[in-house]
Amino acid sequence: MTETTAAVSPMRILTRPKLEIALAPGDGIGPEITAAVIKVLEAAQAPLKFVPIEVGLAAYEAGEKAGISAEALETVRAHKVLLKGPITTPQGGGFKSVNVTLRKSLGMFANVRPCMALAPVVPGAHPNLDIVVIRENEEDLYAGIEHRQTEDVVQCLKLITRPGCERIVRYAFEYAVQNGRKKITCMTKDNIMKLTDGLFHRVFDEIGAEYPQIEKEHMIIDIGIAKIARDPARFDIILAPNLYGDIISDVVAEVSGSVGTAPSANIGEDIAMFEAVHGSAPDIAGKGVANPSGMLLAAVMMLAHIGDGSIATTIHNAWLKAIEDGCLTADLDPSRGYGTEAFADAVIARLGERPTVFEPVQYPPKTDPVRVWVRQSRPPKKTLVGVDLFLASRESAETIAARIQRALGKRWTLEMITNRGVKVWPNGLPETNCVDHYRCRLRTDGIGTPAIAGAMVALDSLGLEVVKTENLYDFDGQPGYSVGQGQ
Repeated sequence: MTETTAAVSPMRILTRPKLEIALAPGDGIGPEITAAVIKVLEAAQAPLKFVPIEVGLAAYEAGEKAGISAEALETVRAHKVLLKGPITTPQGGGFKSVNVTLRKSLGMFANVRPCMALAPVVPGAHPNLDIVVIRENEEDLYAGIEHRQTEDVVQCLKLITRPGCERIVRYAFEYAVQNGRKKITCMTKDNIMKLTDGLFHRVFDEIGAEYPQIEKEHMIIDIGIAKIARDPARFDIILAPNLYGDIISDVVAEVSGSVGTAPSANIGEDIAMFEAVHGSAPDIAGKGVANPSGMLLAAVMMLAHIGDGSIATTIHNAWLKAIEDGCLTADLDPSRGYGTEAFADAVIARLGERPTVFEPVQYPPKTDPVRVWVRQSRPPKKTLVGVDLFLASRESAETIAARIQRALGKRWTLEMITNRGVKVWPNGLPETNCVDHYRCRLRTDGIGTPAIAGAMVALDSLGLEVVKTENLYDFDGQPGYSVGQGQ
């Protein structure tokens, strides 16, 4: 590992001699690896004082649907930095992810996940892997806005915003400049989601043009992940929207040798959270075999973030030295099988030493914050040109079309009907499988919201159930909506 590939924090530096940090040990293996990490930090004389908070399973069981109390949230806000163990989110029942709640509520828009292969000590198919995944942290499907609309159909809204895209894309390019990275690969699925992923790709191209010194490329997410699995050495920084970035970071971590060594930083303008990439692994909880490396390296990122690069350097080099000396947990080498505490002790025993097989790490004593801003632009002219009405019905598209035309008369033009995005009227195909959820696209001159409401009332009077509406807008004369498949 070189100096330029160290996980250097790009945000503001705190300089208090002894800094209070919020600490959440987490669930499953969380308390074990947290104790091991604190032991290393104390041995390295990191100038930290930890303020414990309770998040995760205990909070859920106490009735906190988001897994964190208002008091714990205020503690994080007051201290600005959180070191967090992995959390278990109960399945179903309306429980929300603690991580998503923290990231979005506290404005931590950038998720930074550096990952490097540990060859030749830990054999792997990709010894030259050295990738930083930068993931947008607040938007996309992780908004968690879901509805059941019919007997057959549930939906999840994918929200992508220009300000959100501009912040994360700018962050990625500034991070690359600050950390000596040479290339950014943006991954989306904009061949299918032309508006949402298309916006992310477009902003990447726009902002990327301001950084001629950084090599840029875009890949469709499916082939991009395939190439990560086959030839990860071709990548440097990978930038992606929220869901893709989550998947990519786990793939990169696993391809490197073990997800147990991957750290994660969640960075906002005022608040930052540091954690391991992996989950709470309840199947091995309490056995003392979990690898604390991911959380330990997250703590190293945290030290760099708060301006203590010297301690970060000491711990990271001691960790590398322990690895190259063969002190390996079971996920890295089952034949060695260092336990959680034994591995922490091995790192402590090497504090002050530098690796010889791996390149030593050197964090700068202080890092300037990454410059992130959103451009102000002229608002486009927005024109309402139609409406998509979504109906719950088990009738055929032909029957629905006839009923709509009878109910609305000549004032409205029924342009198409789709089912799960595929055009089924006019000229639908009998092979198309249909469920009880139709999108009916309507146009009319002089449209306004009262006219839309009137159309809904007219359809309701004929027993056609409208379960959702989406207004159709043009922006500066360009459609702000997708066409139907087959239209």
